[in-house]
Amino acid sequence: MRALAAALAAAFAALGGLVGAGALAGADQWSVDHAMPLAGQPSKHPPTFLESLLPLYHADLRGAGHTVAQLVTLPGQVAVSLLVVAAAAAALRRRGRYEAAAGWIAAWALGTAVEVVCKEALVRPPLVRGGVRMTGFDSSWPSGHTIRTTIVALALAAAWPRLRPLLALWLAGALALVIAGGFHTPTDVAGGLLLAALLALGVVALERSGLLRRRAALRAARAAAPGPGRGRRAAGA
Repeated sequence: MRALAAALAAAFAALGGLVGAGALAGADQWSVDHAMPLAGQPSKHPPTFLESLLPLYHADLRGAGHTVAQLVTLPGQVAVSLLVVAAAAAALRRRGRYEAAAGWIAAWALGTAVEVVCKEALVRPPLVRGGVRMTGFDSSWPSGHTIRTTIVALALAAAWPRLRPLLALWLAGALALVIAGGFHTPTDVAGGLLLAALLALGVVALERSGLLRRRAALRAARAAAPGPGRGRRAAGA
């Protein structure tokens, strides 16, 4: 598992370097020209903080295809994804899977934090559609939608295994629509997938450790054990 984690981390860093250096600008521009049939009207301005935080705030819902893409990928939005992951974590905790519950919340938080840091630090060469510079793509690597959508799907699959086939179909469709809807380029999605996979490995490793379960069992044992005073009273009786 450590080797796989190291490989994922190295691939994530390498891909980020290539995107920032412009080595994949041709592929990104091709995707803008040919792989985004459901994209809405090009915007000259990057999304605001509120647009990133609030579901469908100022979303372009004029085209049917773009509207479908917005709705299908909605669980990858910041606030919605946090609520869904929190619900999955609560279900896991009720079943005694404390590490998994804490791990998926931590994965969501770390994934979002890494996304913000990378987008602040990495700027790709300009991409253009319809003669308009797509400033929203200047700092769009990695795709936060992809990170959170993948974490949502995996957290729900851990909490409710019977949903796994449906979740797999939804995840595949959502990731395809992230590109087709014009939200992210394929390199953004690839970066998000690499990071989400790395975070998922961390959750698996944490659950296998059994650390939180051992601590909970130890606290329960200490609470159940009679104290010195209670032991003497019991003996005197």
